[in-house]
Amino acid sequence: MRRLPFIYTLTLILFLILSCHVKGQSVFDKKVKAYYHERALISIMIDMKIDHKLKFEYQLAEVEEVYITASIPRVPIREAMKYLLAKTDLDFRLKEPNTIVIFRSEKKNKEPDILASSDSPEKFDFTVSGVVRDANSGESLPHATLQIPAFRLGTNTNVDGWFSLLHVPSDTVLLRISYIGYQNAYFRLSPGMEMQKLDIRMTPLDNILSAVNIVGEKEDQMMKASTGISQISISPAQLTAVPSLGEKDIFRSLQLLPGVSGSNESSSGLYIRGGTPDQNLVLFDGFTVYHVDHLFGFFSAFNNQAIKDVQLFKGGFEAKYGGRLSSVVDITGKDGNSEEFNIGAGISLLSANVSAEIPFDEGKGTILLTGRRSFQSGLYNRLLDLSDGGSTGTEEGEVEEQPTGPPFGRRGFANVEPESWFYDLNLKGTYRSGKDIFSISMYNGQDELDNSRYADENTFRGLFGQQEDPEVSFSQDIIDQSNWGNTGASLKWSRRWSDKLYSNLLFSGSNYFSYRDRGNQTLISRPDTTIDLSNKSVEDNNLLDYSVKYEWEWQLTPMHKLEFGAFGSYLDIRYDFTQNDSTTVLARDDQGLLGGLYLQTQSSIFEKVSVKPGIRMTYYQPTEEILYEPRLQLQWFPTKNIKVKGAIGRFYQFANRIIREDISQGSRDFWILSDGESVPIGKSDHLILGLGYENSDYLFDVEAYYKKLDNITEYSTRFVLNGFGPNSTLNFEENFYNGQGLARGIEFLAQKKSGNLTGWISYTLGRVEHEYEVYGDEPFPANHDVTNELKVVGVYRVGKLSFGATFVYATGRPYTAPLGAYTVELLDGETSSHFAVSSRNSLRLPDYHRLDLSINYDLNNFLGGKAQTGFSIFNFYNRSNIWYKEFDVVDGTILETNVNFLGFTPSLYLNWNLK
Repeated sequence: MRRLPFIYTLTLILFLILSCHVKGQSVFDKKVKAYYHERALISIMIDMKIDHKLKFEYQLAEVEEVYITASIPRVPIREAMKYLLAKTDLDFRLKEPNTIVIFRSEKKNKEPDILASSDSPEKFDFTVSGVVRDANSGESLPHATLQIPAFRLGTNTNVDGWFSLLHVPSDTVLLRISYIGYQNAYFRLSPGMEMQKLDIRMTPLDNILSAVNIVGEKEDQMMKASTGISQISISPAQLTAVPSLGEKDIFRSLQLLPGVSGSNESSSGLYIRGGTPDQNLVLFDGFTVYHVDHLFGFFSAFNNQAIKDVQLFKGGFEAKYGGRLSSVVDITGKDGNSEEFNIGAGISLLSANVSAEIPFDEGKGTILLTGRRSFQSGLYNRLLDLSDGGSTGTEEGEVEEQPTGPPFGRRGFANVEPESWFYDLNLKGTYRSGKDIFSISMYNGQDELDNSRYADENTFRGLFGQQEDPEVSFSQDIIDQSNWGNTGASLKWSRRWSDKLYSNLLFSGSNYFSYRDRGNQTLISRPDTTIDLSNKSVEDNNLLDYSVKYEWEWQLTPMHKLEFGAFGSYLDIRYDFTQNDSTTVLARDDQGLLGGLYLQTQSSIFEKVSVKPGIRMTYYQPTEEILYEPRLQLQWFPTKNIKVKGAIGRFYQFANRIIREDISQGSRDFWILSDGESVPIGKSDHLILGLGYENSDYLFDVEAYYKKLDNITEYSTRFVLNGFGPNSTLNFEENFYNGQGLARGIEFLAQKKSGNLTGWISYTLGRVEHEYEVYGDEPFPANHDVTNELKVVGVYRVGKLSFGATFVYATGRPYTAPLGAYTVELLDGETSSHFAVSSRNSLRLPDYHRLDLSINYDLNNFLGGKAQTGFSIFNFYNRSNIWYKEFDVVDGTILETNVNFLGFTPSLYLNWNLK
């Protein structure tokens, strides 16, 4: 925190330098941005005269009855006039130094042929390359699609927004560009244009607030599921219309996608096609994020204001990714506005955030800063209370007696108000120089929880039988402190060596840590004795990951692309779990190197078949093994709208998150490294088959998946009593159980992509089974198994308003429950209660379902900038969905208690940006 003033000082200096540096230019090159709804053209021209010192020449009869509805992104005035007059029969010409002549054009009365060009071609069979950017901020747009509609030619931009399109037929063809969350655009090539430095701008959909099309057709997609096989692209900006819990959260929104479980409120981690959150590779600007939760999982670790693009690979992913068994979430952070300085702020019922975007060196460089911190509002405290297992007591200082409990047959509970908060920071700097791009990205996020408290005989007055005796005293000092978080950084150098060859060199580091100190010092003093019931436990998990990657893209021909690279990582993972400062429950200190190569190609055969074979080879130093991971993706396009697809592949995992369930105290888990013995290297095989149909308005898709898991690991500790009586001791035994699993299912998706009403309906029928020898010979449902899941997502936009609704239905999750209880009397006279339990996960919780609603409103002129505000209701009809069950034995009787998820929960947010 001591470095923040330096950052602020640097930011101020850069801003002052940029503000003072004004480049001489024509008045028509000055950039403007505006939105008009049924505004008289004459009134608009008056505003432009005043604001930009312009003059207009026109015939009054031609313009006096013209009204304009248009959204103009931040473009020069010479381009803005095209947007302004696009839906009229008027045209214009510029007359230096500052006059715009407006006149009626007969050509505009005719429907234009966008595929035709008035120019005669001069150049044939050549290569075009360049960058696709946001029209307002100048941000590069990764994974945008470019096509030549008149020919079966196309390509995609890479992670830096750069593209290269080979064998372009002529220098007069039309390019069609699409990117999720943006209005489709057309870009006409013309003779004399510099074809290797194209700069294509796209307009965000949040600037298009009416049904008027300005450049091309509009698709209001939040999610694009037709990119590849089991691949989904997400628009973080468009997801603001979806209902949320407290604040817009990208990982919560991902849970609404097909194949991703949406009924797990207590975790922002993703359960994808039977996989667990640790089996997902989560990348942010190239570095690995090992823990994606704030507030015990109710909130994700990523600030939506820092995210530009999200790519989700649900399975069968390509060879460039590795180290996980299930899926990949590849997040690209924002670079920042390269056009002008911008600041923003936001507040919700959970947290407040700020951001700053600083361009320098005439837009070649950008700096992005974002920060977010929680505050303990009523909603925050409600989530915190729920994460601790729900409220179990009454008001502070009062006592709730129970029929049984140590040490004297009664139990007391006192409510306290825990101190808790989280924060996250993002810093990214990017500089473009010719063919090179240099960037540095840093992230730090942390949670703190202090649930410590002190109690004495005044707190528990009347609890103990002799407590009213002034010679008897009681004191209890409880320590319960936790903190956990992530730190990550990456340094990347990207270079365009030629129109066909591109490379990325990435150095990255990641650190995940989790620490919990829990214990109490309890003393009961009587004249003849003092009873010490103190105990203490400490958990400390620390993971370090240092990695390097060198990746290459080589576009050999328009139909053949070669990708290859090398990678290496050093992993250092330590976990210590101790009791009472002397008893070690588990101690692991593991280090390991891994490195390897990957190669993959993408080829189009007969223009209807796309093949992407690949192989990944990894050397794992702790076990001295060389592991091979073959991958294959196939796509066949029998018609323009129909796609048949399939994928197969093998995947390995070396760093593993092991669960030690302790739900009443929050999710307790730890990371360890595979050693080939107690924790073997995880392995999975994927098989995927699918069929899709898509046109400009709708998408229908079905995918079936089969995923075999080997060498999955569970962990448990047992307390073993040696001897009886006062001299007995408790020893701890650690147990790693290794097993296998099988996940299979089928997903159906129907999506409406355009119009005022957009959204999707998805249904998944699936099964996840695990098999461990220690639990018997028969497989059993995994803890996260959900047989049926239905999700409906809809957004209706009208003007500046958007209405959102989501509905989630899921079959209840499996659980194990006691069937009976009995009490054993020990030799020293004490008693011990025991359960007789059901078969593993043989019972099911009731079905889960909820409806969430939201309304959002765009404010174009608010405090000198633009803002968006929204109101959401989570669980609108207050469904009591069961999170888990607690069981107690009272006088030989089993008492069952349901711990529920959140009920009816309203929330508010407000986001503001200067630009």
